[in-house]
Amino acid sequence: MLEYSYLVLRLPRGTTRDAARQILVEHAERGGWELVRVRVYPDGRRRIQLRRKVIRAKRTF
Repeated sequence: MLEYSYLVLRLPRGTTRDAARQILVEHAERGGWELVRVRVYPDGRRRIQLRRKVIRAKRTF
């Protein structure tokens, strides 16, 4: 069964769409995170949930 690690980002309401996109691109390319959910609140705040697979090393001997 797959195991995931989660990260929640909270962006303030003044954050532009382009700035939010750039933040997500950085996390995806550098950290291996993938987008799970974006919630935009009525006042403009964003709550973004990211995840990535947890890889566990197994002994081979």
